[in-house]
This record gives sequence, structure tokens and C-alpha cells, in this order.
Amino acid sequence: MSDRILRFDDWTDPVPPVAREVLSVLPEGDAGKPPVLFVPGPGHGAWVFAEHWLGHAASRGFPAHALSLREEGGLRAYVHDVVQVAAGLPRQTVLVGHGAGAVVVEHVLARYPARAAVLVSPGLDRWTALRTNPIGTLPALVGRKLRLRRSQLFSSVLPVAEADRYASRIGPAKLVPRSVPGRPVGHPPTLIAGSPDDRVVPRAVLDRTASRHGAAPLLFPGMGHQLMLERDWVEPIDAILDWLVQELVA
Repeated sequence: MSDRILRFDDWTDPVPPVAREVLSVLPEGDAGKPPVLFVPGPGHGAWVFAEHWLGHAASRGFPAHALSLREEGGLRAYVHDVVQVAAGLPRQTVLVGHGAGAVVVEHVLARYPARAAVLVSPGLDRWTALRTNPIGTLPALVGRKLRLRRSQLFSSVLPVAEADRYASRIGPAKLVPRSVPGRPVGHPPTLIAGSPDDRVVPRAVLDRTASRHGAAPLLFPGMGHQLMLERDWVEPIDAILDWLVQELVA
């Protein structure tokens, strides 16, 4: 095992063990494609990918898995859990992180040699969140938990009843602290995807993240922060998988 996967502080100050929830949908046959591990942000859970994206990825031949981050923990614990799950899959894994989960994935890339990575709506711009939802955001700025509103998470195109149902399942969570991730192991191809109409992650953040990885962001206008739960959810996942197929044959 690489010392990037298991570091000295993992021996001296190990991350507390936790029962990890991993949801999986496997393709009918083995097409030889790498597994895809979807990582949501804290407070979301693997279910946000199980609604649509897991099954769709499997239908296109990719073994699809989604990990729920532990309820109480910090960036180090989140990275530890993702690395351990990815390292336990049978092939070199593609990592797909959403929101704060994309921040986690960026740090995982410094420890795990991913086949490729996708950062969807990466991070959370606290000042954008503060402007659009001061009551839900202010507590998070002093160490308490962030609670996002339906209007921040979804576009107006998604039916209100459906948006309310999803929003009720998304719990409050502490902000993932900002820190500079290490250099990715093996320089995996990395795609940044999001919406210019996102009310949590503004276009400037997408551009900066993409620039850091030497690319331009893949944009889906008219969609909200939760691309995987929007009415037109199939458009971004198909674009992500199309990109991944091209990278696999490159």
C-alpha cells in the first residue's frame, strides 16, 4: 500500500472507525470499465446519487457506488473514508465529488491514484450562501451547522413538491474547511462541471477550480446546485460519462 494512502498520522492518531454506508448498482455484465465512486457533501448522503445517477452509470457499463460521509467528522476523516472505500474496490476508481464532497475528492487525489476525477459544483462559496440565505449560513460561520434552502439547491424548473421532498432529506452540516490540496497522485484527468445559475457555487468558483486543473468547466445553464436531482439530471451524467469514455480510450 502506498504511503500516500496510509500516512504516519494514521498510525499515531488514527481516524475513529465508523460503519460506512455505501450504495452500489452494478452493470449486468463486466465491460471492463472502472468503478465510479460518487462522494456527496456532508449532510447529503449516498441517496442523492442513488436517485438517478447510480443506475444510469451502471446502465452504461460502469460499476457505480456512492458513499455517505460520516455524520460527525472533519476533512481528515472524510478523506480517510473515501480513500479506504476506493482502495477496496477491484479496479482503479473514478472519483466523482459533489459540493463539499468535491473538496474532499480534491484532497483524496493527493493520496489515492484515481483513474480520473470529476468535481461537480465544487465547494461552497460562503459569501454567496450568506447573501442568499443569511439565517441558514451565519451559524456555520461560527462553527455551527449550515442549512441550505430549497431555492438555493434547486432550479425553479423542478416541481416544488419534488424539491421539497429532496430538501427535507438534506440535513445541516458543518462547512468543510478550506485548505490547499496536495498534488494529485499520477495526475489523473479531472473534469469540473456545474451550472452558471448555481446559487451556492458561483461561476467564478467553477472557473478558478477548472483553471487549477488546467481545463475549462463543463456548464449546464438553467440548472441548480443539485445537478443529480434536477429534472434534467440525465444531461450532466451523460456528459460526464461521455467525457470519461473518451479519457479511457485516450
